[in-house]
Amino acid sequence: MHPDPIFIIASALAIAVLLASAATHKLRAPARFRKQLADYQLLPDVLVRPIARTIPVAELMIAFALLVPAWRVYAALTAAGLMALYAAAIGINLWRGRRDIDCGCAGPDQAQPLRPVLLLRNSALVGLALLASVSPVVRDLGVFDGFVTVAASAVALLIYAAADGLLANSPLLLKLIGR
Repeated sequence: MHPDPIFIIASALAIAVLLASAATHKLRAPARFRKQLADYQLLPDVLVRPIARTIPVAELMIAFALLVPAWRVYAALTAAGLMALYAAAIGINLWRGRRDIDCGCAGPDQAQPLRPVLLLRNSALVGLALLASVSPVVRDLGVFDGFVTVAASAVALLIYAAADGLLANSPLLLKLIGR
């Protein structure tokens, strides 16, 4: 089964925007990102700095490649792998009982502790990236198709931003209601 190209392009665009945004957060606050990466305690100390420099560059390259039709499949599969790798890092630290570290998901302005729901969020992102890797039905796209594609991407990103905002602020919200 081949889905409509609107779904594929909208998924690729949404993942590209998420990756580019994540990369810019890391590039704006490199010391903070380096600390977050070290806090996961998954890498030897000697590798934290070079990996912290490499990840945002890789995210930007994948984001750009998602926008190029000839590279989309490989970039989408790489994005899915990267999201799965992030989920594995979260899962390992949850398994270790390390819920108090900042996941690094909310950017430099807001800390977000590790929680199991982040695994579900990353699973959804893996699914979206995998959808972007599927071969679409071959058909001509018109101006209206372009509008629908951008709108669908924007809706996906708004849903992500709303869910991520709720995830990031849920500890504060729970304190406010006394739980």
